[in-house]
Amino acid sequence: MDKHNNCNTGCNALMRRIRALDFAIQETVLYLDAYPDCAEALEHYHKLVCERNTAVAEYEQQCGPVTIFGNTSTSKWQWINGPWPWHYDAN
Repeated sequence: MDKHNNCNTGCNALMRRIRALDFAIQETVLYLDAYPDCAEALEHYHKLVCERNTAVAEYEQQCGPVTIFGNTSTSKWQWINGPWPWHYDAN
């Protein structure tokens, strides 16, 4: 397997992790909407957000921006380099 395929595999795995964390965060938020004083759920929410931020930072360092806000280059617009939402690699 060549380096390019390894990079795509790693990027795909990171994106799946980010999506799983997004889902878990959303579910936790729904729970917190019903039980806003639950300290355990709030702690879990902050843990998930921290994990997501770490995963996004790793993805953006290795693969490019996750959102338009992730463009880190001051000399090049990087957003266009990744797969578009309708491309197979993005899903």
